[in-house]
Amino acid sequence: MNPTRLRRPLAALVLGGTAILGALSSAHAFSNPPIQVAQGVEYMCGGAAKGEAEFMEMVAPRWAATIELGVSDGKGAQLAGFPAKASIQIRQKYTGQTIMDVETQAPYMLARLNPGAYDVNVTLGGLTLTQSLIVIAGAPARASFLWPSNFDMASVTPALPQTQALAQTSAAR
Repeated sequence: MNPTRLRRPLAALVLGGTAILGALSSAHAFSNPPIQVAQGVEYMCGGAAKGEAEFMEMVAPRWAATIELGVSDGKGAQLAGFPAKASIQIRQKYTGQTIMDVETQAPYMLARLNPGAYDVNVTLGGLTLTQSLIVIAGAPARASFLWPSNFDMASVTPALPQTQALAQTSAAR
C-alpha cells in the first residue's frame, strides 16, 4: 500500500473542511453590541441586523427589562429594523424620578433595572408613546412600542450623506 496515495485525499479533505468552516463562521460573525451605562443603569442597544436581533432576543431573558421599538407596515406586521433615533426615558411610576434617559437608533434596548414599577416614555419626532413596565426579580419584563404606518418617518430619519443621496437619485433615473 502506498502511503502517499492516502495522504493527498486526506489533505484535500482537511483543507476543504477548514475552508468551509471558515466561510460559514465569517458569514455569521458580528460583534455583540456594547454594554453601556446611563445614570448608573447598565443597558445594551442593538438588533438592526438579523444576526444581532437574534442575539438580542437570545440574551433578553437574562436582563430585567426589554424595550422593543418598531414601525408598523400598515398590515399588522412590523417593519424590519428601526430607522430613526428615539429618546427613551424610564421613570419610577409613583415618584416620577427619572431612572435613565438615553437615545437609540436600534430596535431593542435591554436594561438591568431594579425590581419596581416604571413608566417608559419613548419619543420619536415629537410623538411620545408611554407604557407601564413592572420589573419583578428573576422574571424579565417587556414593553413594545410600535409607531403607526402613517407616521412621518422621513421627518425623523437621518439624512443621507450628500454622495449617497446623489448616487441614489442618479441610480433611480
